[in-house]
Amino acid sequence: MITTIFTNMTSLKAHFHILFSVFFTLISLSCIAQDVQDDFEGNSTITSWFGDACGMNNNFSNPVQQGINTSPTVLEYNDTGGQYANVRFDAASNFNFAIKNSFKLNIYVSSGGITGLAPNQISLKLQDGSLAEPWVTQSEIIKPIQLNQWQEVTFNFENDNFINLDGGSLPPIQRTDFNRIVIQVNGENNNDSVLAYLDDILFYELEDTGTGPDAVFDYLVWSDEFNGSGAINSLNWFHQTQIPSFGSWYNDEQQHYTDRVENSFESNGNLNLTAINETYTDQGFTKQYTSARLNSKFAFTYGKVEVRAKLPSGLGTWPAIWMLGQNITEGGAYWETQGYGTTPWPACGEVDIMEHWGSNQNFVQSAMHTPSSSGATVNHGGQNITTASSEFHVYTMEWNSERITFSVDGNAHYTYNPLVKDASTWPFDAPQYVLLNFAIQPAIAASFTEDAMEVDFVRIYQTSPELFCQGDIDNNGAIDIIDLGLLPSDFGCSDFDCVADLNNDGSTNLGDISIFLIVFGALCD
Repeated sequence: MITTIFTNMTSLKAHFHILFSVFFTLISLSCIAQDVQDDFEGNSTITSWFGDACGMNNNFSNPVQQGINTSPTVLEYNDTGGQYANVRFDAASNFNFAIKNSFKLNIYVSSGGITGLAPNQISLKLQDGSLAEPWVTQSEIIKPIQLNQWQEVTFNFENDNFINLDGGSLPPIQRTDFNRIVIQVNGENNNDSVLAYLDDILFYELEDTGTGPDAVFDYLVWSDEFNGSGAINSLNWFHQTQIPSFGSWYNDEQQHYTDRVENSFESNGNLNLTAINETYTDQGFTKQYTSARLNSKFAFTYGKVEVRAKLPSGLGTWPAIWMLGQNITEGGAYWETQGYGTTPWPACGEVDIMEHWGSNQNFVQSAMHTPSSSGATVNHGGQNITTASSEFHVYTMEWNSERITFSVDGNAHYTYNPLVKDASTWPFDAPQYVLLNFAIQPAIAASFTEDAMEVDFVRIYQTSPELFCQGDIDNNGAIDIIDLGLLPSDFGCSDFDCVADLNNDGSTNLGDISIFLIVFGALCD
């Protein structure tokens, strides 16, 4: 009888998969109501750019290819003193803010490119372009900007402070009459000059399913506070010590990674990853430095990672906080030893949350490695942190189904959001795990004896179970088959096969489903 029930459930599950495919196709068509974007490199849905009393070139060579924006082409904004200078475009249809309500762009303004005393700011205005005087009903958000660096600015017309020129107008989130975007740098009613560069204009509308662009990752699912003494917690971490087959670590690293307490230990509330200048022989190879490389025994899909750390210093030091795909085929890596290895690097995806080179002491970098760009990847950005080695800072990565954003102490410096997401650009729809390591480069200073990367905590957050415990995940007023289809994505997996062999009896069966329901019930209590 059990076999018959399971057979029927398997058949039912197969039918559900077919129904889900149909439903998700319909959902996708209905939820992506409008796509407005321009990266000024041929990927654009905007055809109506216009400079109003403002010089504009939307095919301008990027004069500052650094930080979060190394793309070759940008829009040049050249206000030579126009009282109301701006650039604008009209959308093909009116904006629908019922689902998605944010715009974002990258901007660079040089201190040498401005005159006057106007505040350094950028405003984004929503207007009805069909009106003779479209500004009379406009809604505007103003954001401050910093000079001499690329930065991403987001305008959220639901949560940000907005200004309605007509005080009697409805909040912008409740309106459907806007079809024009006006961008203005350093205000109006002045004759100041402004030379600015804009890039990666984006507005898109997707329904939030708990992992999308509006996902809130505030539910702590895994952490290590390093409050012990001595050896690290082996329930959380795995020492990766096996040297690659050619006898040395990649990138010409000079150290052995060991599992000794001398190289990784907890003390005074911190994890210490310590590199030491010493002669050490392991696996038939002798090296002059030792250090540690840790793999987390927790993997996840979508969420936020926070690591509070103080970095080593000095020429040749190279600490990193990063992630790799759980499916990587790398001998000696924890998840490879657990049987997950199916995909080589970089197809598994690599997310560098923080890298620091002692040769560039005040700079930290984040980067992405995928089949489309790896090694000397073009997908990177960073910021100056003058106290990186003298004070603790919080390095954060937020990862949802649309983009990955990196920040230090809450200040974002890079967002990875490829317009085309496929296996080449976006292998980031599968679990990743955290790595902490301290490598030694060939240029290490002769005076180096030892130093450490100190880590106060590692915390991983995901969507709160409360978002799906109530059943109505899509918030349409009913618990229905669409909610059933959305549920697995909230667990970071693609379908009900994520339940897998939970009781380790060699197959996926009713026992696994029972365990799944118990765990789900515990989360929802």
